Amino acid sequence: MRTVREISSGGVVYRRRKGITEVVLIRVRGRWRLPKGKVEEGEGLEETALREVREETGLEGKVVAKLGHITYWYTNKRRDGETIRIFKRVYFYLIRCLEGDVAGHDDEVEEACWWPITEARKQLFYPTERDMARKAAVLFAEGSSKKPSSRVRRASSGQRSSQS
Repeated sequence: MRTVREISSGGVVYRRRKGITEVVLIRVRGRWRLPKGKVEEGEGLEETALREVREETGLEGKVVAKLGHITYWYTNKRRDGETIRIFKRVYFYLIRCLEGDVAGHDDEVEEACWWPITEARKQLFYPTERDMARKAAVLFAEGSSKKPSSRVRRASSGQRSSQS
């Protein structure tokens, strides 16, 4: 069986409302999950995350921090009948909602809803996505999400780099 590698990107989109941090979940095929999708040619990971959030939730946002990535395997049948094995890596970002309406999601999404983060973590179908929501909750508890314009990330070499 042939193996294909895919890279996707998505986000935990949040807002603060009446002192409660809420995040957006989308329902696809009856399962609640985080918005994410394939990186298109010439597109960066953050660009993909923001585009997928816009398409799947109807919301515009700003990347605040990188949350991490997940990996998984699955199989898919191509149109020609060939079954392929896919290794997928999905990068997730914490994204502050700037504007939009969840009613503006695209057709591949059945529903997009705001949930208090504690409830959202329970609703997410995939354990790896629950872990991303947990990481976001930790950042909220630490107050990191209050500084979106001065975020600092660690580069893979261990050096610090400022992103704006």
